[in-house]
Amino acid sequence: MIEPEDLFSALFQGSDDAIVAKTTDGIVQAWNPAAERLFGYSAAEMVGQSIRLLLPADRQHEEDHILDRIRAGERVGQFFTQRIGKNGRLLDVSVTVSPVRNRQGQIIGASKIARDAGQHLADTRRIATSEQRFRMLADNISQLAWITDATGRPEWYNRRWYDYAGVDPATSPPLQVAQDLIHPDHADAVVAGFLAAVAGEQAWEDTYPLRASNGSYRWFLCRTRPIRDDAGKVVNYVGTNTDITDQRDQAEQIRLLLMEVNHRAKNMLSTVQALARRSAPGQAEFIARFEDRVRSLAVNQDILVRRAWRDVPVAELVGSQLAFVEAAQGEVVSGGDPCALTPRAAEVIGMALHELGTNALKYGALSVTGGHVAIGWTCAPDRSAFSIWWHESGGPPVTPPDHKGFGTTLIRDVPRHNLNGAVTLDYAEGGVVWRLDLDGSVLAD
Repeated sequence: MIEPEDLFSALFQGSDDAIVAKTTDGIVQAWNPAAERLFGYSAAEMVGQSIRLLLPADRQHEEDHILDRIRAGERVGQFFTQRIGKNGRLLDVSVTVSPVRNRQGQIIGASKIARDAGQHLADTRRIATSEQRFRMLADNISQLAWITDATGRPEWYNRRWYDYAGVDPATSPPLQVAQDLIHPDHADAVVAGFLAAVAGEQAWEDTYPLRASNGSYRWFLCRTRPIRDDAGKVVNYVGTNTDITDQRDQAEQIRLLLMEVNHRAKNMLSTVQALARRSAPGQAEFIARFEDRVRSLAVNQDILVRRAWRDVPVAELVGSQLAFVEAAQGEVVSGGDPCALTPRAAEVIGMALHELGTNALKYGALSVTGGHVAIGWTCAPDRSAFSIWWHESGGPPVTPPDHKGFGTTLIRDVPRHNLNGAVTLDYAEGGVVWRLDLDGSVLAD
C-alpha cells in the first residue's frame, strides 16, 4: 500500500499542471516539474522567491486580490490571465488558487494550479472572430437567410428576416416567422415542396410572396441546399430568400412591350402583304409565295417574343416553322441534341427551314404519300460548333432548278453570309439534301 506522503509526492511531481505552494504573503514554498516547464524557472530558482516575480507590472494588483481572498478562506476559481516566463515572454495561463489549512484549520498558505492556456485562448479568439464575421455577413447581406435542422425545422434566421417581418427575435420563434410570412395562397404548396425536398435530401428552389412588416407582399426567390457532415449525413439545410419583386415587374413590363411590338410588327407585315397584292395584280403565284415567306417571319417573331428575345430551342424552332406541313402526304421526322440558338441565328435558320418545307410540300418528298423528310442537328460537347441538316427521300425525282431564285437565296446565301456558315445544297435525284455547319457563336448561353 502506498503511503499518503508518497502518493501526494507522486501526484505533485507527475502532474501535467503547474502546482505551486506559497505562503499567505506570496512566497513560493514548492514548485513542481510542470511549473518548471511552464515558466522556465527551476524549483531552486523559485522556492523562497515571491510569486510576484511572474506577474507583469500591470497585473500586480491580481496578486493582492488573490491573497486577500485566500486569507479570507475563499477559493479563487479558474480565471485566465498572463504571466512572465523566465525568457521574458508573456504566457497565457489559466489559474486556480485554493487556501491551505493546517490541522487546526488555520490558513497557512495557498495552492496554485496553473495551465498553459495559449492554444485554448487562441482557439477561443479564432471562434469568436469567426462568429463575428459570420454575424457581420449574415446580418448585412441583402437576402433573408435561414438555417434548419435535418428535418427542415427552422433554427435560425438572420437579422434581415426579423427586420423584414417587423418582429422581435426574442419573442418570435423561427418556425412561427416562416409560417406567418408566406402568402396564404402559396403556403401549402411551398411547405409541401420544401418538405418533399427534405425527404429526398435534395436542394430546393421556389418563388413565392412573403408579407413585409407594413402588410404588403413582395416576391422572393428561395434557394436551399442540404449541408452534410463528413459521413455524408444531412445535418442542416441552409436557405436564402432574394427579393425579386422589381425584377418580376420589369420582366412583365418587357413582356407587354414585346407583345405590343410583336402586334405592331404583324400589323406592318399584314400591310406589306396587302400592298403586295395591290402592286402585283394577276400574279397569284408570286403573291402566294410572298405571303408564305411573310408568315414565316411572323412565326419567327412569335417564337422570339415567347422566348423573351433570348434563346430559342432548336426543337421548338423546327416544330413552329414546319407546323404548316403537318397535313402533308409525306412524313417529317426531326430530332437532335438539346441546344438553343441566338435570336439572330433562329431567324435565319427558321426562314431556311420554312423555305425547304414549302418546296418539299409543293414539289418534293412531302408532296406524295411515302415521301420522307429527316431533320437533324448536333451541338459539339464543348459548344464550339453547331450543324443542322435536311434530307428528303421517297419523293418525285428531283430536277435541279434552271435558275437561282429568292428561295435559293434564303436556303443557301443568307445563312452563308449572315451566319458565316458552310452550306451544302444538293439537288440529288433521290431527294434534296441541305446542311448548314456553323461555329458555336450561334448557340445561346
